[in-house]
Amino acid sequence: MSDRPGESRGKVMWWGFTRRCARCGSGHLFRHYFAMVPDCPRCGLHFEREQGYFAGALAINIMATGGLFAVSFVIALALTIPDIPVVPLLVILIPIALFGPIVFYPFSKTIWIAVDRGFLQRLDPSERADERFGP
Repeated sequence: MSDRPGESRGKVMWWGFTRRCARCGSGHLFRHYFAMVPDCPRCGLHFEREQGYFAGALAINIMATGGLFAVSFVIALALTIPDIPVVPLLVILIPIALFGPIVFYPFSKTIWIAVDRGFLQRLDPSERADERFGP
């Protein structure tokens, strides 16, 4: 959960969805669209706690893009049955599959940090194994 006692999981998740720090809610976490700063400029939270930390962000990105693709596909099929226009559907669905992960990339990183801080880090900071025993 957040280090500040009044922060709810919903608020932490909202910060993740709006590309803000999951600890303090500060913005400006990206140098440019693809380059995230290593630490929050306001509270100093280090984002990549270990190598491979953002594998969760990759999973979120895949699920979000796949979900958007699947929903778009089902809606398009439902609206066009029985005469399904294949080429127009491909014109809509292929860009979703190609550009969806790129558009959602920075959001997936901040959402993953929010999920990690809001749901996965449930222990008191003094009880965390990585802080007691070192890296």
